[in-house]
Amino acid sequence: MEVGVGVGVCYDFLMNTYIIGDVQGCFDSLQALLRKINFNEKKDRLAFVGDLVNRGPKSLETLRFIVQLKNPLIVLGNHDLHLLALYFLRDHFSLIPHTLQDVLNAPDCEALIYFLLQQPFLIEHNNFVMVHAGIPPQWSVATALQHAMEAKKQLQKNPVEFFKHIYGNFPAIWHDDLPEWDKTRYIINAFTRMRFCKQDGTLDLDNKTVTTDAQFRPWFEWTPYPT
Repeated sequence: MEVGVGVGVCYDFLMNTYIIGDVQGCFDSLQALLRKINFNEKKDRLAFVGDLVNRGPKSLETLRFIVQLKNPLIVLGNHDLHLLALYFLRDHFSLIPHTLQDVLNAPDCEALIYFLLQQPFLIEHNNFVMVHAGIPPQWSVATALQHAMEAKKQLQKNPVEFFKHIYGNFPAIWHDDLPEWDKTRYIINAFTRMRFCKQDGTLDLDNKTVTTDAQFRPWFEWTPYPT
């Protein structure tokens, strides 16, 4: 069974930008959604809020479709990072079941991986900011954008080392004096995995439910971020 995808819309000066949630390899659902909104690439633009692949049955078709789009806006999600990790750390993940073998076996796999490597963790576009999971409440948009750029540079500089270091739930809170890889791990967890946090940005990454301790809230319920 395919999981659903959702859509929002913002209005640019020259075109509509349709913002689409986790596609997760559900290519047929994505195409049905685009038919429903009468998507026209000549006057419309698509923005994808991460998790393009995994879970659904057609991750390869989904990626190939998105790659050929004209100027899509994309931020990386945790499932997109998982695909990159499978590619760069194949030996490490060789015995772990996953749904992305069709992508890894594809003749254009390298091009698809390169495409994902070019995508950011956060986009500031006109009057909106787009990220897969969330922004820690203690960060301004400018600070979040800076950290997103730092993480992207680390990913592109040495993907193998990047994926050797980013997995794990520690540290749960940001400090400016954290070691470099601990900073990167917090940044990635915040942008791609965060659900609940405290007002100081302490992450609760163990909770997969819809309720949490009173000290934690969905990240977007805290004080609006300064610009």
